[in-house]
Order: sequence, then structure tokens, then C-alpha cells
Amino acid sequence: MAGPLHGIRVVEMAGLGPGPFCGMMLADMGADVICIERKPSAAQSDFDKMKRTVTDRGRRSVALDMKKEGAAGLVLRLVETADVLIEGFRPGVMERLGLGPDICLARNPRLVYGRMTGWGQQGPLSHTAGHDINYIAISGALGAMGYADRPPTPPLHLVGDMGGGGMMLALGIVCALLEAKTSGQGQVIDAAISDGTASLASMYYGMRAREQWSRQRADNLLDGGAHFYGCYECADGRHIAIGAIEPQFYRLLLELCQIDDPAFADQWNKQAWPELREKLRRIFLRRSQDEWRALLEGTDACFAPVLDFDQALEHPHHRARNTFIDIDGIAQPAPAPRFSRTPGSAGRLPESAGQHTREVLAEAGFSPAELADLAAAGII
Repeated sequence: MAGPLHGIRVVEMAGLGPGPFCGMMLADMGADVICIERKPSAAQSDFDKMKRTVTDRGRRSVALDMKKEGAAGLVLRLVETADVLIEGFRPGVMERLGLGPDICLARNPRLVYGRMTGWGQQGPLSHTAGHDINYIAISGALGAMGYADRPPTPPLHLVGDMGGGGMMLALGIVCALLEAKTSGQGQVIDAAISDGTASLASMYYGMRAREQWSRQRADNLLDGGAHFYGCYECADGRHIAIGAIEPQFYRLLLELCQIDDPAFADQWNKQAWPELREKLRRIFLRRSQDEWRALLEGTDACFAPVLDFDQALEHPHHRARNTFIDIDGIAQPAPAPRFSRTPGSAGRLPESAGQHTREVLAEAGFSPAELADLAAAGII
């Protein structure tokens, strides 16, 4: 069964992090994603195979030497029949390559041109280097994460690159594709990770406006300040996560843990949270993670074990839902979200850069003679 984006063709300029993640999401949903990669030298071929990651799955790979005259024209030929172009370079790079939005949209007025950057296409920082940690820092999100007595804790690069970046670009692309169905016109998407992360933090800005969020880390409901929402160490050194916010779930947690200390009755007394957290810390140290799982997992106490990536693969819930799949010996997350009628599917990783170059170009109308000329010129 074809995915919900079956029939959509995407030209993706190879990049790092959020761009490939966006491309993976579109490919998982059935889009034909053609990744334009740098043409490797013979010495790079083994490295090229090693650097492949799960987020490269589902692509067809075209390898070009973009420094060669005629390479940009080749990409424009592909753009003519594409629905989407994705690029993740600093502002101005695509323009210098001769592949800026104006040129591409002139060739294909219905094209959705997705631009993925950290700081956006305009602004004082737009031309400076950065990484996930920098983009989430100025959004306010990073400053709210971690312990009160230590520097903020970076949350992997899920919040910025993947959530505020790749997923926001994927949403923008689908929205622009829907709009183009009625207008017949494409448009440019300026997906800045700093913008996207700020958007993800919308609820916290709302709480701040209502004076329900303090500027102190580990002092709030959802940042580890509340004793009933956080992680605790167990007797075996492993950890568990507790999220018993609602009163009925909180009462059940106390009941199942046989906690009858009257101090716990006043759940929302913020002044008591530090003392109650310390009491819970001592309680959870009495048993191993497996013992707490046997008591609490599967109840409404809002409990979960804290697992590493290897352990997550084996969790019964994930196994029942096939949350993870195996492709060519690599365990990886299955496509998400799920569709009842047009489910997505995960494709394989390209074996090497340029594996599908001739196949894709032939589909685009390049003749055998043209392909021979491109090869002779060193473009492909």
C-alpha cells in the first residue's frame, strides 16, 4: 500500500541533521526523495558507506560534482518535474550555485522550496555558524532545562534540530503542497531552528504570562521541581520516571507505593516539593528498577522505567506495536505517525553516493548520449 505522499517527488540537497531527518520523514510517507550528494573520490568510497545513518533511508542517491559547469543545469532539469526541493545550506549558498528560489521557481512555478537553517534567512545571526545547542539557547528552551545548581543540560539534539527544525520543515512542506493544489503556485519555506524551537516552547511562554513558570530551573511543574514529576534512582543504579500530575494518579502512586506520610497529602504545596522529593528519593532507592516495574508499570500511576537505546528495543510495548524495525541488520524506529489506509514504510539506505544517478537521470529524460557527456565532463 502506497504511503500518503505517494506521487510526490522531492529533490534533497544533501546536508546534516534536520534536513536529512525531514527527508526521511517524507520518504517514510511514500515520497520519492532524490538526494543530490557530493560526488565521492575513490578514496572516499569506504568512508561514504560508513557515514550512512538511519536518517538517510528511503532515498535514491544522485552524486554530482557541483563545482563543474553544467551541474546546476542538471539539478534544474530534476527540479522541473519535482514537487519539493529541500536545502540546508547557509543563506546565499544555493544562489551562488545558480539554484536559488527565483531560478528554481521560474523553471517550476508549483515548486515548494524548503530552506532549513539554524538562524533563518534573515536576521543578525543568519550568516553565522551554529549548532542545535546554540539555536535552542536563544529560544529560552535550554535555559529552562537541567538542575538548579548546575549549567543547563542539553537535551540531545531532539528539541532543536529534529523537532524545531526537521519536523517543522516537514509540516511546512505538506502545508505548502496542500496550498499549491488550489493556487497552482509554489512558495519558499524559511524554516529556522531558532523559530521552530520557540514555537515548541509556546506552552511555557503561556505559563510564564500567567506567572505559573519561574525563571529558576528545577523549580516548576514540568522541569523536575515537582516531586511527582521527575526521575529517581533505584537500588540497582537504574532509574524510573514518575509523572503523576493529576490528583487521582498521584493518589494511586502513593497507594501502590504504600506511602502514608501525611506530608504527601498536600500535593500542590510548592514550598514542600524539595522535602517531598527527598523523601521519594529515599523510597525509590529501596527497590530495583525491575521491582518498581512489577509494582507500577501498566497502572495509572504514570510510571515508566528509564531505558537506554538498547533496552528500548526490547520493551514489550514497543515490541507489540512494532515501534522498531530491522533493515539490513540495523534496528531503527519505524515510520511515524501511523495511517489506517495508506501506511508509510521505511526504505533501505543507499549503498553509496551516486548509486541511482543514471537511473534517476534517465527517468528525467536524459539520453544515453547526454549521460555519456556528463560522465566525460566529470559532473556524474
